[in-house]
Amino acid sequence: MSDRLNTIVCGFDPRSPRINAFHIHEWIYENLHIAEENIRMIQVDGPRKHIYIKFTDEESMNTILQNTEGQLSFRHDNGEISKVFIEIVGMGTKKIIASLPPEVKENEIRACMSRYGEVKSI
Repeated sequence: MSDRLNTIVCGFDPRSPRINAFHIHEWIYENLHIAEENIRMIQVDGPRKHIYIKFTDEESMNTILQNTEGQLSFRHDNGEISKVFIEIVGMGTKKIIASLPPEVKENEIRACMSRYGEVKSI
């Protein structure tokens, strides 16, 4: 779980044209204004059109989230503009499906899963 600490994901519109690494780095520099010393790692997930940015500290990450209010845009070479959603990695609702035997009690599942966050329903 600590490997995702201080990490945001920038999710580009899946229908948008392909973006190369140079344009991604240019976009980060021009739009997010992150100082190089505040970035520990950048990972590009091309097929999903996600960019993961790991920060050296929580304050730098929170500053970006506040300044962007969770959304920016990206202008492609062809002039098309795509929305980019920015959020903390792993903060969304997760749906977990498991094939457990009926003998496993709901309270046991809830106790086990609550280590990872709030259990909404079983």
